[in-house]
Amino acid sequence: MKERQITLENTSQAFSLFGSFDANINILEEAFSVTVTQHGNVIKINGSDGNTKKCERAITQLLNMISRGETVTEQTIDYVVSLVNTDNESFVKTIIDSNCVCISAKGVPIKPKTQGQKKYLDAINANTITIGVGPAGTGKTYLAVAAAVTAYRNKDVSRIILTRPAVEAGEKLGFLPGDLQQKIDPYLRPLYDALFDMLGSESFAKCQERGDIEVAPLAYMRGRTLDDSFIILDEAQNTTGEQMKMFLTRLGNRSKIIVNGDITQIDLPDGKKSGLKEALAVLKNVEDIAIVRFNESDVVRHRLVQRIIKAYEKHGEKKQRNENKN
Repeated sequence: MKERQITLENTSQAFSLFGSFDANINILEEAFSVTVTQHGNVIKINGSDGNTKKCERAITQLLNMISRGETVTEQTIDYVVSLVNTDNESFVKTIIDSNCVCISAKGVPIKPKTQGQKKYLDAINANTITIGVGPAGTGKTYLAVAAAVTAYRNKDVSRIILTRPAVEAGEKLGFLPGDLQQKIDPYLRPLYDALFDMLGSESFAKCQERGDIEVAPLAYMRGRTLDDSFIILDEAQNTTGEQMKMFLTRLGNRSKIIVNGDITQIDLPDGKKSGLKEALAVLKNVEDIAIVRFNESDVVRHRLVQRIIKAYEKHGEKKQRNENKN
């Protein structure tokens, strides 16, 4: 058995590190098979030599985040653990030092929380078209909207256009009452939610009235040239090849396009090939187009989402192996 010690700058750090009812430390103890205790300003880690060293590295990074005003959550700890296990914990400093993308309507600074998110935002800044591909909960839509709002506030663009295909997620909803806007709103709700969070409902309503913000189904993009705009296509895995080509060729002068999707959640009818899958193959070597791939370690929703995604990936791999044998 090996014991390692870390001296805290003050006891308030311990509260942020340990969390409510020691929830944060329990995650570290489980992840590294160690025991962590606090004695005044000293944290003691007991376990095997290799595991205590890893836990010490993880706690050091978490304390660095706390000292810089970052909030430590269960998802944060899971991510730091994954970085330590792959000897990449130095990236924590990159996250801490990342510039704020946007300030939400509630005054909360929005910053990348993972390596994938940082790469994604860097790609958006450096390229005219960025394609983000990855599982649910990785912040693709949220960060894209944050980047769009920042570009709009800085007057880099004069309007924001958000769109997604109106495809039902595996269930038939039947006839929807109301006018056209009311019929399509349920499909666009995730985009509205992100905009409300960034701008506030009142500011959003004013921007929409002026025509500075447009939220519309993908079919409405046909025949248009979108100049001076920040354009986001969400749920792009549910486009057909024809729809994807139509959308990408709407690009006008002084505009940016972001395409987001998860190729493991395609809701197209059987026999229809995803336009996002095709675009990944066709556009992979085109200049000024970036493709960023997220994985389960980039998930920033509830920590259980990571486990769900990993479980489905393992199930899919097993199913594929069985099919190959047959």
